[in-house]
Amino acid sequence: MDAQPTSHTRIALIGNYLPRRCGIATFTHDLHRALSMSKPDIEAYVVAMTDQGRAYDYPPAVRFQIQDQVVDEYVRAAEFLNQARFDAVSLQHEFGIFGGEAGGHIIELLSRLHMPVVTTFHTVLSAPTLVQRDVMRGIIDASAKVVVMAEKGRELLRSVYGMSSDRIEVIPHGIPDVAFLDTHFAKAKLGFSGKPVILTFGLLSPNKGIEVMIDAMPSILESCSDAVYVVLGATHPNLVQQQGEAYREGLVTRARDLGVDGHVVFVDQFVDQPTLLEYISMSDVYVTPYLNEAQMTSGTLAYSFGSGKAVVSTPYWHAQELLAEGRGILVPFSDAKAIGAAVAGLLTNDVRRHAMRKRAYATSRLMTWAQTAKRYRMVLDEARTIGPPARSTRIEQETLWRAGYPVPEISLRYFLSMCDSTGLLQHAVHSVPDRSHGYCVDDNARALIFASRLGSLGESHLSERVIARFAAFIQHAWNPDSGRFRNFMSYDRRWLEDIGSEDSHGRTLWALGECARSDTAASRRQWAAALFRTALPAVETFQSPRAWAFALLGLDAYCAANAADQAVTTCRETLAARLMSSLASVETADWVWFENLLAYDNARLPEALLLTGLATKTPAYVDAGLRTLRWLMTQQTAPTGHFRPVGTESFGIPWQSPKRFDQQPVEAAATISACLTAWRANSTGEWEVGAMRAFSWFLGDNDLACPLVDLAIGSCSDGLHPDRPSENKGAESVLSYLLGLTEIRRFMRADAAPDRTEQASSRLALSA
Repeated sequence: MDAQPTSHTRIALIGNYLPRRCGIATFTHDLHRALSMSKPDIEAYVVAMTDQGRAYDYPPAVRFQIQDQVVDEYVRAAEFLNQARFDAVSLQHEFGIFGGEAGGHIIELLSRLHMPVVTTFHTVLSAPTLVQRDVMRGIIDASAKVVVMAEKGRELLRSVYGMSSDRIEVIPHGIPDVAFLDTHFAKAKLGFSGKPVILTFGLLSPNKGIEVMIDAMPSILESCSDAVYVVLGATHPNLVQQQGEAYREGLVTRARDLGVDGHVVFVDQFVDQPTLLEYISMSDVYVTPYLNEAQMTSGTLAYSFGSGKAVVSTPYWHAQELLAEGRGILVPFSDAKAIGAAVAGLLTNDVRRHAMRKRAYATSRLMTWAQTAKRYRMVLDEARTIGPPARSTRIEQETLWRAGYPVPEISLRYFLSMCDSTGLLQHAVHSVPDRSHGYCVDDNARALIFASRLGSLGESHLSERVIARFAAFIQHAWNPDSGRFRNFMSYDRRWLEDIGSEDSHGRTLWALGECARSDTAASRRQWAAALFRTALPAVETFQSPRAWAFALLGLDAYCAANAADQAVTTCRETLAARLMSSLASVETADWVWFENLLAYDNARLPEALLLTGLATKTPAYVDAGLRTLRWLMTQQTAPTGHFRPVGTESFGIPWQSPKRFDQQPVEAAATISACLTAWRANSTGEWEVGAMRAFSWFLGDNDLACPLVDLAIGSCSDGLHPDRPSENKGAESVLSYLLGLTEIRRFMRADAAPDRTEQASSRLALSA
């Protein structure tokens, strides 16, 4: 049933809020006050965004605050709003005030709300990046209605973001309702009596174009020798944090070098509204010399225009609309000569200046905050009749998966085409096996894991001849002289190294553990167990966390089917303790991970701790596994909700937020395994959803909406590039898809009920 407006309305505004110093904070404050005063039956409260490392003495109107980089606080804010039963939410959106890539954290809040959302877009980009477009689309999908402050915003929402016009409202920026006053009184109070005053106000930053106006002062002074240019406003806090007052000092130096320093006054203050209105009242000409056309909204322009000021501005989008038809003067960007001529012309022509003032004041009467609040109330009431947006197709699809919707059948045609009498070839050119790159133990180990799991999951298993080749390759890779596995072999069966990487050794141990537990042949299980015990000691000298994790995965499988001696038990304890130690040494509130970087196969690290914790009944391991996996999932989820694995462009860069490309199938497979393991320990819906989203990535629910697999033959592209899936289909990719598919099929089958019993037993054992 649609929500209906009631006689009492509770509204929550989300955005920056005073005393935080920025335009959004001022706007949210003014809109909150206007709504609260507009009707006695409205209760309006605020959820304030707090920037990292800052604290503000918020007034009582702020009922909840969010530290912008802490994703859990967005979730808790949604819980607060739902529990408090607000009727509607007014979101103030601007890039830069929300955490996550392109501010994507806000979608974690919006996607959980039970009431309709009206979003005000203070900026609408005409050429967004892919991730900015994703975030905007996510917010649009979560909003019953959206508000922009200029017709250009409506146009861009339709043409760039595909939004329908019936959900877009244009409501101009609100302004104080002030009288049309002469400048003399305010000039006398502020110490500028008898001087022509040019004003610019707002937080100082390089995009405001103040330097262009300073460059125009010499020509203005030729016509009006006693003119003064007042620059009112503190330097933007973010700029101060980055470079101190270097920008302001540079402006002062520029004025001095031009010989106009006596005519340029910097008022370094963030002033309250009454003081601001006095400065506006004393100005003869207001100037906004912004440098960028893509300025959808300017509160400073709206306030000055609404006070009845003659305005000279560059033609950014808001100014083009507001100052059209002679309501102000537009000049080219970065053109000091044109600005100077326009300002001087107004200062020396009282008749023209006063006519422009009267036209601006008369036009702006529909922009007062009282009128703005009335229009916002209408939009909020309409949103309540619409109700919250319907759940997305993606969520509906996930519901179908959970209900047992059929998953693809397993096709081995392509996988078998990559195998020969030696084993599994590494690479392919398109879909043709590439012999020039030969073989590696990594892929043959993955193949043995796949073969072992097929036999134990009720699927049609591989032929004995094919499985024997993978096992033989691993046996041949063992180098007893070094106690390590070799990795790379040429097509003519020559080993290209005596010792492979630590990760390849760990992965081979994992394959042997799986084989020892699940292979269909008893003699091969015995072989795998014996080689596992022989090769295990080397891992204790390794430094790679992934090698530790792969070995722990192998230990979990091995110990499930074989009595663990003291050496095996000690090794398991040592490796788990190392992962815990790595986590403790690196983890921060914002970086919940084992290393100060992200690389490949990331989800295998939390999976290893989860499996070890479940098997050894160690709650600390399980807690750490869930915590790190949950953080990793926030890094691997696009703002619109689909799976986005860590791109190879960000591999190995310390403290680097994940880059989007290239995306690798191995990440999706690892995430499926880790999420389903997490489900065994903690059967909340997030883990089911996480696994299904990772699997859906293969099928086309990804950044490019392109499937990576050919379901008929079982091939898989090597990755997702910025513009297309890779044309090549190598062994690692096809096995990543097949391993993920087997796990999803096992989870979705009706006969998976015993696993759910096992999961419940695991949780009971941990809590005992």
